Amino acid sequence: MIKIGLLSDTHGFVDNKIFKFFKECDEIWHAGDIGNMETAIALERIAKLRAVYGNIDGHELRIAFPQNQRFTSEKVDVWITHIGGYPGRYNRLVVPEIYNNPPKLFISGHSHILKIMRDKKLGLLHINPGAAGKKGMHRVRTAVRFEIDNDRISNLEILEISRT
Repeated sequence: MIKIGLLSDTHGFVDNKIFKFFKECDEIWHAGDIGNMETAIALERIAKLRAVYGNIDGHELRIAFPQNQRFTSEKVDVWITHIGGYPGRYNRLVVPEIYNNPPKLFISGHSHILKIMRDKKLGLLHINPGAAGKKGMHRVRTAVRFEIDNDRISNLEILEISRT
């Protein structure tokens, strides 16, 4: 079993409440718009970091992290990208791969809107952890924590932090 902390759109800022929320995590996954290398390094101090770069990330982050990460965690096929869309409205950059070879867990960021939904047609779980940083139109900063055990995703928890 592995415990995952998931966030996106930090834009160079991570609240101490998120660090505490991720304290017991084995890995942290970041779905892009990290903001700066210092943010990535701070997250790596908590747990192993898997990240993708987002549209606001500069050269240094684009060298350090790929646009897409596809890997297996326990027995779950995971795909993380920044601009991925949603079930029924996937971004053209993930089509046709997502239809021809869907993962079990598809993670994207970018919208700053927390969404967790099943794509029944493709048999996958989609998670957009919302935005953990201060920049953007969102009113609540969010992060997600969950467990993967064998081929099962469970114990999903959401952290909400007011922007004020």
